[in-house]
Amino acid sequence: MDIQRTGIDEIDFDQIFKQWYGAIRNFVYYKIGDVTKAEDIAQDTFLKLWEKRDTIKTETVKSLLYTIANNLTINVIEHNNVTFKFENKYKPDTKHPSPEYDMEMKEFDQRLQQVLGQLDEKQRTVFLMNRIDEMTYNEIAQSLGLTVKAIEKRMEKALSYLRKNIAVKI
Repeated sequence: MDIQRTGIDEIDFDQIFKQWYGAIRNFVYYKIGDVTKAEDIAQDTFLKLWEKRDTIKTETVKSLLYTIANNLTINVIEHNNVTFKFENKYKPDTKHPSPEYDMEMKEFDQRLQQVLGQLDEKQRTVFLMNRIDEMTYNEIAQSLGLTVKAIEKRMEKALSYLRKNIAVKI
């Protein structure tokens, strides 16, 4: 590969994938301890690399791969923490939850994922940045190049939609 140029083509990408996929998968696996999730995150890492292919400097591809993989791993860990906090908040006092409780939690999680998927992309982005990434409205506004008022409006619409479309049975 030419060290001075910017951007990669399919041949370069294939070469990079073959060289780094295993290392990236292992890096993620060491962080989360789940082979399936590690493979998913490694694949998502290379998908993001492909999406950025026109702007990549070949001499920094390794650090870019690890940065992307690390960020995706953090997102998965934070999602798991949110799910864990929710489950602990609404978990019955018994050590072993009932099968009914497990079923309700799975149904709720499926419903939540479905309703989040139905949100307008702009509202979903703001909601997840606030709730998953724990960013303030000001940080979100700066990140997206919007006003705080616009972020507040998007969050208000997202919360309203979620309240209307998620029935909580607890």
